[in-house]
Amino acid sequence: MRGEITTIQRAISYVRVSSVAQVKKGHGAESQAARCEEFARMKGYRIEKVFEDKAVSGSLVERPGMQKLLAHLRQNRKDHLRVIIDDISRLARGLEAHLALRAAIAEAGGVLESPSIEFGEDSDSQLIEHLLASVSAHQRGKNAEQTRNRMRARIVNGYWPFAASAMGFKYERRPGHGNVLVRDEPLASIIQEGLEGYASGRFQTQAEVKRFFESQPDFPKTSQGKVRNQLVKDLLTRVLYAGMVERPEWDVPLRDGQHDGLISYETFLKIQERLEGRAYAPARADLNESFPLRGSVVCADCGKPLTACFSKSKTGARHPYYLCYSKGCPSKGKSIRKAEIESEFEAMLETLRPSDALFTMARAMFTDAWEQQRRNGQNLASSLKRSIAQCETQISRLVDRIINASSDSVIPTYEAGIEKLEKEKLMLTEKLQSAGKPRRAFGEMFELAMRFLANPCNLWKSERYEDKQTVLKLVLSAPLEYSRNEGFRTPHKSCVFRLFEGLSPQMRGMAEREGFEPSIRLPVYCISSAAHSTTLPPLRKIR
Repeated sequence: MRGEITTIQRAISYVRVSSVAQVKKGHGAESQAARCEEFARMKGYRIEKVFEDKAVSGSLVERPGMQKLLAHLRQNRKDHLRVIIDDISRLARGLEAHLALRAAIAEAGGVLESPSIEFGEDSDSQLIEHLLASVSAHQRGKNAEQTRNRMRARIVNGYWPFAASAMGFKYERRPGHGNVLVRDEPLASIIQEGLEGYASGRFQTQAEVKRFFESQPDFPKTSQGKVRNQLVKDLLTRVLYAGMVERPEWDVPLRDGQHDGLISYETFLKIQERLEGRAYAPARADLNESFPLRGSVVCADCGKPLTACFSKSKTGARHPYYLCYSKGCPSKGKSIRKAEIESEFEAMLETLRPSDALFTMARAMFTDAWEQQRRNGQNLASSLKRSIAQCETQISRLVDRIINASSDSVIPTYEAGIEKLEKEKLMLTEKLQSAGKPRRAFGEMFELAMRFLANPCNLWKSERYEDKQTVLKLVLSAPLEYSRNEGFRTPHKSCVFRLFEGLSPQMRGMAEREGFEPSIRLPVYCISSAAHSTTLPPLRKIR
């Protein structure tokens, strides 16, 4: 007697993992697939393929894995394949998305089944199915709400929970605090230098900050080696880098963060003032290392800035020139070789080198000034404490006015006043932390400054365009005038170099100035005639 041939029902399964963390850890997908396999064996099905969506929200209908599943069903429409899901929430987390996918599976010839629910066509089964889909949607919304509330609470307490938006920082887990932002070197120092450079005027435009970042090998760039303009703007406007946090859309105003900023809040405010100030001309493509003096040298005949260009000879070689191109100028179109004008500039820088005797005098003067500044810092700290106490008093008064306000229309005005006072208090508190406490020791600060003052030409000879621009800004207080026949006119030096110029080794001392009330006593120094010898004698302070 011939036995009956049993046909095994073909089936496929679908699994979905909603979070990236689950994908990385391998949680969720394996357990879903195992449950579907166990259910198929119990029903006598054979799962021939597993379709999966990784890190995809349950509210979406268009999913890569689901589209492949539907295509597979259409190819095998006549076999009415069983589509097994672990739970109704794996199909969708929203009633609208659930109904759309349910209809798409049925239209493609599939039959949906699950170990958690029996899908039926009668009204009672559909009611239960729709209720479960609605509950799943509610759970998704509730999870999102709880996540947001937890993140908001972290920001209220001064912590920043968004790792992806904190370039230059990384998370470090600390007992009692959880994840806290800390500096991520060397990127943190690069961003700090760029922000402080823009605040101080070292970088005049955002384009200069952009070029600085592009010159740093460790700064992330596009595949073309560029830094996006929007990224530069974001870095300049993020208060996070000043050690503060805020989230206005979650009703969390500015407050002190639990992390150390890359810059001070005062520096951040300077950056915002510069951004909101007058518009700067965009950086020109030819304003680069090829012509470092461009923009800092003017024509002696007309007073207009010299431009620059490359001239091609008959042999095809390119030769760099500076020239004046102002209409009506006697020197219009008359080029000056780049090597000639820049060698004259280097020679001028060499003349700015002060003598060893002046360095000895400067050290003593700077030491006295440093000590005076330290004493001033202590007085400033006392003044800041009083100002902070006044802010707290005013804030308390405004809060009392809000509580006792008889009209709701005045409350926004009081709240704006509180917000302004809170920002002022934050800035005063930050200043108090550094008042009378220099960031570096006197020796370190002195050597750093004097290394440049000793020979500014050394920094000028650097290959970095930014270093050359720094020399121009520190040495000159106004553009240089250049004459084709006479060379550079007398430069307008910065105050530091004017100070050295005013000091002379032959000068015996500095007298007290009279005629002021109260009188001002300045330290008086004396350099003996032996100051020109190899070994410098110690300075004597004249009382």
